[in-house]
Amino acid sequence: MNDIIYAGRHSITLDVSRHFHNTWELVYCTGGNGTFLFDGLALSYVQGDVVVIPPMVPHTNRSDEGFTNIHLNLSDAVLAFSQPMLVRDDSNGFILDAFNAAYFHYQKREEEPLLLSAYGSLIAAHILTLARQKRSYSKIITEIESTIIRNYADYNFELDSYLRALPFSYDYLRKLFKKELGITPHQYLADLRLHSAADLLYSGEANYSVSEIALLCGFREPLYFSRMFKKKYGVSPSYYVPERRQALSESPTDSDSTKIRL
Repeated sequence: MNDIIYAGRHSITLDVSRHFHNTWELVYCTGGNGTFLFDGLALSYVQGDVVVIPPMVPHTNRSDEGFTNIHLNLSDAVLAFSQPMLVRDDSNGFILDAFNAAYFHYQKREEEPLLLSAYGSLIAAHILTLARQKRSYSKIITEIESTIIRNYADYNFELDSYLRALPFSYDYLRKLFKKELGITPHQYLADLRLHSAADLLYSGEANYSVSEIALLCGFREPLYFSRMFKKKYGVSPSYYVPERRQALSESPTDSDSTKIRL
């Protein structure tokens, strides 16, 4: 997850024609300013801003004075946004450091792909944190999200029971959670568990069996875990690592953008 499949730079540029990507695109403005134009939405940015663009969203990038940037394409990114958004890097420039490092390691094509995944996860985590600080989530949804994060690895954690014990309508909480985070509480929990399992498989730090990984990541039944994992990643847990390494080694030397004829 959060695999960086492309990293590039724009030197001083005035216009990028309308196109879209099959994956998430993250654009860090390193200099100048400009405006991303989407259907019905415009996001103006300056140096230090990051524009986050979901897959399959057509966009152009224009500037009167010119801009420079680093742009990354991430597959299977853990970013719960349905619309493009803008976040501002913190005063320490931590996201810029991560973008620079990701670009450097992407250019060194012989590098271990695990590094690119690690930088992708780091950048996604920074963006999620800054986005949550920027957006105003309701108190109850913040509480539900925190509870899920604390308990996702516990296979005895029953999300339905927890939600029904809260002093709100069950359906109301599901709808409000999806409105604010873009997915339902159950999808959020499942994704958290599956992403954790994928990371554990890929890291290879311990020789866990599939059954052990299922339990460590909150799945009581290994067979159910395997079905859910294959549904999300397209391969069984046993074949995930070689498939992912092959996909990363075959990642394109250019971005996955598709130009749109106006």
